[in-house]
Amino acid sequence: MANPKNVAELKALKEKFESSSAVFLTEYRGLTVGQLQQLRGDLGFDVELHVAKNTLVKIAANEQGIEGLDDLLTGPTAVAFIQGDASVDAAKVMKKFAKENDKFILKGGYMDGNPLDAAQLDAVAEMDNRETTLAKLAGAFQGSLAKAAGLFQAPASKTARLVAALQDKQGDAA
Repeated sequence: MANPKNVAELKALKEKFESSSAVFLTEYRGLTVGQLQQLRGDLGFDVELHVAKNTLVKIAANEQGIEGLDDLLTGPTAVAFIQGDASVDAAKVMKKFAKENDKFILKGGYMDGNPLDAAQLDAVAEMDNRETTLAKLAGAFQGSLAKAAGLFQAPASKTARLVAALQDKQGDAA
């Protein structure tokens, strides 16, 4: 007979996998509760750092159709369940935390329907976040619009200069 606590935990994990846009796996061996609390605070509201039994995480992931995590689920594992577009920001925070705490290890994860290894997770941390990307796009569009306005204005300017030059020429001829 299954342990009721494990059944409830499995159900909660399946719900978390289903509602998450990305999942990152970490090893937290040797970290204090205070350090983990600091990480949870740094990650923000869109990320839930959850410590669970590897077996339950494997079962929940597999039942939600998420494959490729089994090899990463060794040792003490904390799972970061990420909501919405917070994946890049979460990866940045976790990478920074790992630099400051050598016992914290980024193992990999799952994002956009694909498993990630540690190197790919590191690459996600190097990407621009959503706000930065949108700001760059807005700047590019603004530059393009300014160029377009200049191009549309050029014929009128040329015509005005031509008329002024013709008036000067007529004034010189008289």
